[in-house]
Amino acid sequence: MILHICAAGDWTGGEYRTPSLDAEGFIHCSDPGTAHLPANALFTGRTDLVLVEIDPARLGVPVRWEPGSPPHPAGIWFPHVYGPIRPEAVIAVHPFPPGPDGTFRLPATLAHR
Repeated sequence: MILHICAAGDWTGGEYRTPSLDAEGFIHCSDPGTAHLPANALFTGRTDLVLVEIDPARLGVPVRWEPGSPPHPAGIWFPHVYGPIRPEAVIAVHPFPPGPDGTFRLPATLAHR
């Protein structure tokens, strides 16, 4: 399972593309252990986010694990989806609000899997 962070309003349930797919050639994703890292680095103050839960085997496009941009200080790599996310690859969409302290943590709906 991999996860993609996006605004709830951007997720339509159809084939999903991001500007990064056109600009960089891939869609940025995370895994359950790293989703909080880009969320806390890039989405501070946002309350409109969701985590799209994706089965990579159903994507029909390559998924490559690569360094972040910029690279994470601990050398963590992230999954990059090299094509659009097809609806049949999406397992679930989870609300992803920040906690009371403003930081993001994996939602309980994903933490207990």
